[in-house]
Amino acid sequence: MVAASPSRQRSDLETISRSAGPLRRMVARAPTYFAYLRENPAWLAMFVLARTMPARRAHWLSARPARPLPDFPTMFGDIRRSHAVAALRSEGLFSGFLLPAAIREEIVRFAMATACFGNFDRHIEFNPADHRKAEERFGRSILSGHYFERILRCEAAMSVQRDPLLFDIAQHYLGGEAQLITTRLWWSFPTRAATDSDMRLASLDKYHFDLDDWRMLKFFFYLLPVDDGCGPHIYVRGSHVRRALRHQLTPLVGHSAKDVFRFYSAESAVTLTGSAGFGFVEDPFGFHTGTVAKRSPRLMMEIGFGVSPPSRRRFHGEPVVR
Repeated sequence: MVAASPSRQRSDLETISRSAGPLRRMVARAPTYFAYLRENPAWLAMFVLARTMPARRAHWLSARPARPLPDFPTMFGDIRRSHAVAALRSEGLFSGFLLPAAIREEIVRFAMATACFGNFDRHIEFNPADHRKAEERFGRSILSGHYFERILRCEAAMSVQRDPLLFDIAQHYLGGEAQLITTRLWWSFPTRAATDSDMRLASLDKYHFDLDDWRMLKFFFYLLPVDDGCGPHIYVRGSHVRRALRHQLTPLVGHSAKDVFRFYSAESAVTLTGSAGFGFVEDPFGFHTGTVAKRSPRLMMEIGFGVSPPSRRRFHGEPVVR
């Protein structure tokens, strides 16, 4: 009998943790948590306290003033940083970015010509045009296809990552400690036979909030048009600064729509659709969720900023950018 490699064992544990019940998920993720703790002892305080509003507000008070930037060129036209930051503070969300056509088209060409990895598993490698054949070949539904560190080979994606407007917004929202943490590109595919565990793995089963850092900001861009049939992203406005006590005192970050909307009005949920190149930025501590692509696949890029030193681990498999 051949023993599984450590990387394969970690992958299996992550799969179990996302597909099992809450207690079993926590037990399965325990080795991962211990690895985070060994690497950065301060991680435990963040993991325990950052889900509570008093601790988060206290941490925000430690934010350093943003460093002023000289006038700079940006690919995003006349978007004003002050408008974006004001919207983020009040609602947790600002939309209106638009990638230049040439940049967007180059990223799409890269994505179509490069093999991705299905369901966060490096053993499930396929070209996105062959999604249906890949499901047959691997004998399972494939909801997502991630590029991991391969995105670093796409110069157009790197030019978006380096655009100074994104850094300027992040600095003025998160504070002077803000730094680029992640860049990732992934597909969300329509599939006929997704199981509950597949949905959990792709973060499509529940509203959730991200707890990777004390303060974070994420920019998202649709590389192809997204309407209600293509798996649009949903964000609950204002949920980054208001949180029910029961959602602060549980170790879980995912909650059903019914549970979330007992506290927030249904009208606070924004479904983000848009043309190819449409972009938005959100505070990911607010409740959000992806939806299942039903008719056409969604290709999406994310640029993430945080305030803590980047971990050697890779959130959702994306490369740590140093």
